[in-house]
Formats: sequence, C-alpha cells, structure tokens
Amino acid sequence: MSKKTIKPGLIGKKIAMTQIFADGGDYYGATVLQVGPCTVTQVKNDASDGYNALQIGFGELEFRRVNRAMRGHFEKKKLRAFRHLKEIRIGDAGGFQVGQQLKVSAFQVGDRVDVTGVSKGKGFQGVIKRHHKAGGPQSHGSTFHRSTGSIGQRTYPGKVFKLMKLPGHMGDDQVTVRNLKILRVDAERNLLVLNGAVPGGENAILLVRSADPEFEKRLKAQEAPKAPEPTPEAPKTDGEAVA
Repeated sequence: MSKKTIKPGLIGKKIAMTQIFADGGDYYGATVLQVGPCTVTQVKNDASDGYNALQIGFGELEFRRVNRAMRGHFEKKKLRAFRHLKEIRIGDAGGFQVGQQLKVSAFQVGDRVDVTGVSKGKGFQGVIKRHHKAGGPQSHGSTFHRSTGSIGQRTYPGKVFKLMKLPGHMGDDQVTVRNLKILRVDAERNLLVLNGAVPGGENAILLVRSADPEFEKRLKAQEAPKAPEPTPEAPKTDGEAVA
C-alpha cells in the first residue's frame, strides 16, 4: 500500500449554494451538501485483499434497475441496491461491518475537508476562456481579437512545441477542492455546509474526505448493526411420558 495520506470519507450530493452570516456581520459563500447516510457494502482488509478499504453505497435503488452482476453482489450480503458505490482506503478495517450506516454526524464544525467531484462541462472553448489568455486589441480595424495568435516559428525549429495552450475541450474533469472549512452540520437532515465552492452543478455526486486523523475513529464509533438474536429451540425429550 502506498504511503500517501489516507483520508476516509463519505459520498454526498450538492444541493445548492447560499450565504452564511456570522455574528460579527461577516458573510461567507457556502455550499450545502447532502452527505450520507452511506451503507458499508464491503469491507476489505490486509488478510484477504492486501489493503484496508471500505466500499460504501449511497442512494438506494430498485433491484430491477441494476444488472445481474451487481444484483448478486448486493443479494449475497442481504443489502438493498445502491445507485453510487465508492471504495475508500482506511487505516484499519477493524470495527466496520457490512450493513453499517455511516452518517454525517461523524463530521464536526470547524473540521477541514477535501471534496472531489466532476466539474461542469463547458464544451469546446477558445484560448481566452480556456486558458485566460489576454487576446488582442478590441478597437476597430484590429484583425486580432480573441484568436489563438502566433504559436509557431519559422525555419527553426519549424514546429509547435508540446503543451502549447490551444483551444479544446474544457471542463468535465475530476477536480479536488482542498481544505474547505465546515460551517454547519445538520445530523437530522444529513446536511453539511462548507465554506466555499465545490466541483459540479446541482445534484452532482461528490466524495467528501476529512483531513482530521480522528475522523476514522468517529466513523467506527457510530452505531453498527446488531446481529439478530438466535431463536431458542424447543426442549427435546427422549421419549413419551409413561402413564
């Protein structure tokens, strides 16, 4: 397993953007997310898989809307089907069980989180919008306004260098916005309010990961499903009673 920082997290959905006013009159641009509840659909550990990870599901779905392979994956564990699945590395898989619910209450106000999602697609764009180039004069008579401009040379070297900033497809990329501060946590409605913007538009699916090393412990502390109690069997007799 790589030595990079492991940040367990939860799956969420972008609801809207708003403003949050502080006591001193300051206000913050904020994003409201619906985070969880997520269900643990698979637990991986060093012994069986070579690394520790959780597969979590978000957004319940009818079985008829999933393919047969995924239906078998869920039915084997006696779970409902989920629309979104993500695998998240963790430091220690002990303490987690299949079917356990992970909720937004594991986050706390003031924590810092990293949010990963897919940015809005902008289609084919020119260099002004895509790479923030200055462009040419906007006055009348100029033949150079928003075009790419000169990108090559003459006889030497006689080519366009690699990584030249040119027009092309913009957006629709996986983006991670780091170190966003949590302003509010609403455990009853599964809402998380962050200071700042996150990738994607309304209803975009996001992965919210905490930089707090204590976050994994708070996830483990959440209530795990209890195993059903065994049904007591009727007492057995060696034979019928003698009159």
